[in-house]
Amino acid sequence: MKLGSLKGGRDGRLVVVSDDLVWCVSAETICPTLQAAIENWELIEPRLLDLSLALEAGTIERSRFDDQAVSSPLPRAYQWADGSAYVNHVALVRQARSAAMPESFWHDPLMYQGGSDAFLGPRDPIPLADECWGCDMEAEIVVVTNDVPMGIDPYAARDHIILVGLTNDVSLRGLIPDELAKGFGFFQSKPASAFSPVFVTPDALGPMWRDGKLHGILEVDLNGAPLGRANAGIDMTFDFGRLISHAAKTRNLAAGTIIGSGTVSNRDVDGGPGKPIAQGGLGYSCLAEVRTVETIIHGRPLTPFMRSGDRVRIAMNGPDGRSIFGAIEQSVA
Repeated sequence: MKLGSLKGGRDGRLVVVSDDLVWCVSAETICPTLQAAIENWELIEPRLLDLSLALEAGTIERSRFDDQAVSSPLPRAYQWADGSAYVNHVALVRQARSAAMPESFWHDPLMYQGGSDAFLGPRDPIPLADECWGCDMEAEIVVVTNDVPMGIDPYAARDHIILVGLTNDVSLRGLIPDELAKGFGFFQSKPASAFSPVFVTPDALGPMWRDGKLHGILEVDLNGAPLGRANAGIDMTFDFGRLISHAAKTRNLAAGTIIGSGTVSNRDVDGGPGKPIAQGGLGYSCLAEVRTVETIIHGRPLTPFMRSGDRVRIAMNGPDGRSIFGAIEQSVA
């Protein structure tokens, strides 16, 4: 089942979307918003599923799904916590600045709490007041949970995942060093993130969803050219159950919590840092990793961060070649 939100009000208007992302039907008679549905998931999910089956069968009045008119499926959330599950990405960044890689990073996930009061829609521009801030995209996988109890086991935590999607976790790389130097974490360097047009229930992903991971090629394009084609199910050190368990170590997680994977990153088959797609590699899911590899090889970064007018596209296709979540397509403004 695929769910989205049309723009309207602070929390959007819930729609059920066809598997091919062509049609949708309003779910407002069942539940007005996705957040409200998540908070009553055991009761609401079967009714939404019935609506989805009727939509697929063509036995209900439907309308075209206009991905230009959608907000994030959750236009705001009670919590957005982003991890760094692909430790390869962290290792490369630290290698570029000759920083030691703490052993704990391989068994204790990194995670920060991002701003969740107002997300960008999948077609909304990325607002950038100063290009010197170093605007970067970060293509990631996200999951949405129902209520999660404190202290939950990582394997049990997988059962609390009710939706899966994509995000562009925008970062302002030029602001990060000074913020981290204060010893109090990200704030100004992490502006609003954008999410895919729809979120999808894990059962609808078939064999692509297993072991708490999404196994599929994350397509990232910059200005119409391929930038990344990493497999999200490979080199993921911490699955989503582990990330949820980490977040819930000292607190309950409220229904509607979004957990991010961190930048999807693959090593090359020879174990070295990833190569550009043009050189036969899998590319990169953010520009910081491009610049990191350039620094390792050439001694300095060669690729600039995003500037006004630059365009990023993030999507994932299923085995049939059709888009699963729709595409995040944004321009820097």
